[in-house]
Amino acid sequence: MSHQPTNLAGVDIRAEIDRLRRERNAVILAHYYQKPEIQDIADFVGDSLDLSRRAAETDADVIAFCGVRFMAETAKILSPQKTVILPDMDAGCSLEDSCPPEQFAAFRAQHPDHIALTYINCSAAVKALSDVIVTSSSAEKILSQIPPEQKIIFGPDRNLGGYLARKTGRDLLLWPGVCIVHEAFSETELMKLKAEYPGAPVAAHPECPAVILDHADYVGSTRGILDYAMAMPGDTLIVATEPHIIHQMEKALPDKHFIGAPGADGNCNCNICPYMALNTMEKLYVALRDLEPRIEIEEELRLKAKKSLDAMLSMASATVGQGDLGPVKVTGD
Repeated sequence: MSHQPTNLAGVDIRAEIDRLRRERNAVILAHYYQKPEIQDIADFVGDSLDLSRRAAETDADVIAFCGVRFMAETAKILSPQKTVILPDMDAGCSLEDSCPPEQFAAFRAQHPDHIALTYINCSAAVKALSDVIVTSSSAEKILSQIPPEQKIIFGPDRNLGGYLARKTGRDLLLWPGVCIVHEAFSETELMKLKAEYPGAPVAAHPECPAVILDHADYVGSTRGILDYAMAMPGDTLIVATEPHIIHQMEKALPDKHFIGAPGADGNCNCNICPYMALNTMEKLYVALRDLEPRIEIEEELRLKAKKSLDAMLSMASATVGQGDLGPVKVTGD
């Protein structure tokens, strides 16, 4: 249920957030898809892998997670002793919704010779049913460490899974979930935009359908897209992911031009994530004030989910390609 702010007339929200952050020994983590004002007040802004690492390493007593529910759950799984709050508990994810744990468990049971390589955009219960969690920035590196003969289920994002299969040549059994934000991009409108800005490269998130990725000059995570923007020689970039990341690009590169890829109506605003948008400064203030809504995970479930996240953090940090590093052994239990 949403935690709606009330009676905030006359409250200096930003100043109060800063006060409460100090008093609570709280860290504010924000995803690149959050509103600019939330990104600007956060202690750290990043992609899912960045934020998972920060959640695991922080010495704060309270983690205020400005993102969606599965991200805050990940923080609680990795830092159970911390109080983890989410400004709006209704901030879910279409990918998480597409993969109910009981259905995923039945799917796994039908394919006992497969391991589950699962995108982080899923519930704690699905993480507990998985062998290794991946993010869009770590998936290819982790996949390269799994023996080529090992059969793999990849879920819940079929677009990311399909991209990895095409790029690596691995045969992945895909769960049929999609992100409603990235699914909304229009190839026709993108082609119009490319004609309007000839020579401008396209940077796309791998959650996009293949028809969008086929037109991309760069495909990568939100962090990867931001790095690409920083390194590109030109002055214009078309960005095919949730448009709030453009805020970070404009802050870092004010002399360059960043254009959000459009949906079918020709407008990039149709691709704003409705779940991410539920978090507001007012709700963040109330969450810090009341330490609610709070993420709680039953300990047995947390420990099962932590195994797949620990595997992700270990494999994402591994030095791949050195002679003394053998393939990481993954079991399906």
